[in-house]
Amino acid sequence: MRIFLLAVLSGLPLLLVGQKKRVCFTIDDLPLVTYGIIDSVYQKNLMANLVDGLVNNKIPAIGFVNETKLYHEDQLVPFRVQLLQYWIENGLELGNHTFSHPDYNGRSLKSFGEDVVKGEEITKQILHQKGKTLTYFRHPFLHTGSTKAKHDSLADFLEARNYTVAPVTIDDDDYLFALAYKRAQDKDDHTLMKQIGADYIAYMEKKVLHFEKQAQGVFGRNISQILLIHANQLNADYMPHLAEVFRQNNYDFIALEKALQDEAYTTPVTVFGTWGISWLDRWALSQGKKGDFFKNDPPTPEYIQNLAR
Repeated sequence: MRIFLLAVLSGLPLLLVGQKKRVCFTIDDLPLVTYGIIDSVYQKNLMANLVDGLVNNKIPAIGFVNETKLYHEDQLVPFRVQLLQYWIENGLELGNHTFSHPDYNGRSLKSFGEDVVKGEEITKQILHQKGKTLTYFRHPFLHTGSTKAKHDSLADFLEARNYTVAPVTIDDDDYLFALAYKRAQDKDDHTLMKQIGADYIAYMEKKVLHFEKQAQGVFGRNISQILLIHANQLNADYMPHLAEVFRQNNYDFIALEKALQDEAYTTPVTVFGTWGISWLDRWALSQGKKGDFFKNDPPTPEYIQNLAR
């Protein structure tokens, strides 16, 4: 009996800690969000910092490319292509985010589809050089179709081109924080930059915990989460801190392929609209959840919204 009790008690810490959770980092708008800064040294340093933050924290991220960013005044810029090559050479993955980031809500399938195809060209070549294929697609603005018919027509088009859609479960306003951070940097206000960075990390932890709760409400369990962030200076500077948020909350970092093996991602979405929201919210709406289920989504601080205007 004593041996049995000791065995049970020795297992308590593990039970209290709980099972490991899993998250995939997906990073949109590659090669970079630069707010118009075309200086090659700036862009190379930004990419190096972003990649270092991911690699040093053993995060097998995937970046989604807008190939229009590879051009300047309609001319292909070789060093920008090299940024994507550097990304791949460091063991990270690439997906298609369309050529010019159009809004499917305001486009026909023909027009949007042409932009999808145009956004494949260079990314496919880069992947092919490494023996890889272009597999994943991310919708700009997370707009998948405002009606079932519009959604299904695009889904059929993407399937015919052998794409797997990359959903998002942890959705957030990192782009607003990033723009506020850039504006503080333009003013050489390092105190404000540090405040924005600290508030960003605190906000992201709240978002992680919120969407954990949403997963419990929809599925009754933790799921493999898929995080959306962008390829900007803020995330390049604060990637180690963001990684630590997930580590402290008991997460393992996984690739998108592994995340999508979670059965949650076979759950159909049956409600459609113009929104660009988390798949957890889409599944909740499809279950008929309303009101209180959505009310505790952490807000972006008002001063960040003001700085980003």
